[in-house]
Amino acid sequence: MLVGRQELKHAISLAEYQVLRKKLAHFMRSDPHAGPNGKYMIRSTYFDNFDNKVLQEKKEGYLNRDKYRVRIYGKCDEVINLERKSKRNNLTFKSKCQITKREFEKIRKSEIAWMEEDDRSLIRDLFFEMQYYQLKPRTVVDYIREPYVYPYGNVRVTFDLKIQTSMQNTNMFASNLPMVDVLEADIVILEVKYDNYLPDVIKHLLQLSDTRQEAYSKYQLSRMYG
Repeated sequence: MLVGRQELKHAISLAEYQVLRKKLAHFMRSDPHAGPNGKYMIRSTYFDNFDNKVLQEKKEGYLNRDKYRVRIYGKCDEVINLERKSKRNNLTFKSKCQITKREFEKIRKSEIAWMEEDDRSLIRDLFFEMQYYQLKPRTVVDYIREPYVYPYGNVRVTFDLKIQTSMQNTNMFASNLPMVDVLEADIVILEVKYDNYLPDVIKHLLQLSDTRQEAYSKYQLSRMYG
């Protein structure tokens, strides 16, 4: 059974990020999947329709909404995941399954008949959304992530830097995919995810006086450019 998680997102300055990462390093450990520098690169293709259903539901703060994306790491096609992030009231749920590069290209070209009877339930769910709501791959988003983990409360704190969008080009495996920045150079997105509680030591470390308290969606930011 999927377990819902609490998820907080804030924009912080580059100076705040530099201070915070040093403090967190004393209490949290770097995610074991991160590279030698403690970071890794994420590329995701997000789905939406011509009416911007997913974008509008996010903007309007729907309590129940779903967002589909295809995600790779370091621009490598060795592991390709189809993911669904679901909001149910104030909890976030995530489902995922692996797909192949060939399957993604079929999805990108709207060749989706094969999905209806696929063994993977997430593929069948996406088929329904593509068939009845005309969801399609809409944009590619890149960023560099620096992740930290803490066992108590199953806490994960991440810093996302250099967020870029391809605008409406969805050829995510192109080595020279044109990308543009979506945030000022001195802005970093801080994300905090945890299960039932956020330990006091982490909560105390994250209390910055001038942190902007809006929710920041990387997909929403990317769509400012089309």
